[in-house]
Amino acid sequence: MDPLYNFGVATYRNAVRLAAVRKRKAKLMIRGQRRCFRTLQRKLDPAGGYIWIHASSLGEFEQGRPLIEMIKREQPDSRILLTFFSPSGYEVRKNFSKVDTVVYLPFDLPSNVKQFLDLVKPTMAIFVKYEFWGNYLQSLKRRGIPTYIISAIFRPKQIFFRPWGGMFRKMLKCFDTIFVQNEQSRELLAGIGFKDNVIVAGDTRFDRVADVRAAAREFPLVQKFVGNSPFTLVMGSSWPPDEDIVIPYFNAHREMKLIIAPHEFDRHRLHTLMSKLSRPARFYSEATPQNIESADCLIIDSFGLLSSLYRYGQAAYVGGGFGAGIHNINEAAVYGIPVIFGPKYHKFQEATDLIAMDGAMSIHDADSFSAAMDPLLENEPLRLKCGKSAGDYIQSHLGGTQLIYDTIF
Repeated sequence: MDPLYNFGVATYRNAVRLAAVRKRKAKLMIRGQRRCFRTLQRKLDPAGGYIWIHASSLGEFEQGRPLIEMIKREQPDSRILLTFFSPSGYEVRKNFSKVDTVVYLPFDLPSNVKQFLDLVKPTMAIFVKYEFWGNYLQSLKRRGIPTYIISAIFRPKQIFFRPWGGMFRKMLKCFDTIFVQNEQSRELLAGIGFKDNVIVAGDTRFDRVADVRAAAREFPLVQKFVGNSPFTLVMGSSWPPDEDIVIPYFNAHREMKLIIAPHEFDRHRLHTLMSKLSRPARFYSEATPQNIESADCLIIDSFGLLSSLYRYGQAAYVGGGFGAGIHNINEAAVYGIPVIFGPKYHKFQEATDLIAMDGAMSIHDADSFSAAMDPLLENEPLRLKCGKSAGDYIQSHLGGTQLIYDTIF
């Protein structure tokens, strides 16, 4: 790659090393990268032959997961190496059973790239959504290794479409096929000369949430909590700004129940959350069949339950929209319930689509939240209609994983 690019990657690596003195995530990344080559030497077959799948973080992993599972289902003897760049992906999925090995991806510098590819000897490489690493991509192309990117999405302001983005446009030439989420992405790529190797395959996250719903767990305690309540709101992946809007509404509306699954929690966070509630509440970890029925609010203080919990709601509020951006709204919509979220949703095509179909609503303050919630509480036919729109939208976007698998294999 261009020396300037390599300088930029090296500078970023050094910044992460410096941050590792104080930042836990940076420390985990540096430690994981140092172990990467030893792990590969210890765990991989020297003959190689691995399907290499790379996801930057946990969200991208969830997009790649349906394809991983399909490969293993259709080709049980295939070998798969999964790499992450971010600790938020690796630390959660380092023991994922559907792949042979999971490691951090070494920084995109020529010496790292050569050592990595020499050890893995991949038969193909599949990147998920946003990952464009120039040295890896060019080395894969030089070695004649088929390379793909799935669930990619492109926007006009990205560097590929800028006059000075030539170096990054060269990266796109390294992909045998670019699987994009929507027609707008295909048109943008066509505008810079990429036509024959671009396929609109949709977002594989739709297939993932459908799989999750099919395998959703039942929670007898949660079912007992919901009981005969006519309306339960499930607030998932919430942050304090979300809770500061939803909880006062809940406190004032005794006809509804509330399940809160905060995005992150520790003892202080949970204590603060409980202090905002003026109605009876329980932590899930402390709930019993005897005390759960007296609670109006259930706080989920365990990870890994949310995707199954949406089944117990008549509507969902998905957090993150007052921060960096909303979390996974498809996890809720797949259950055929209306979804509400904050104002920062425009980078997510499914959010825009669901709003247009009346399956979702965006709010920006307490008044707009009330305006969204009141009709759902008071008008059951309207709520059911909105929920059906949300569920139908998810169903209409299934099949991307199969299209990608059929094209590649």
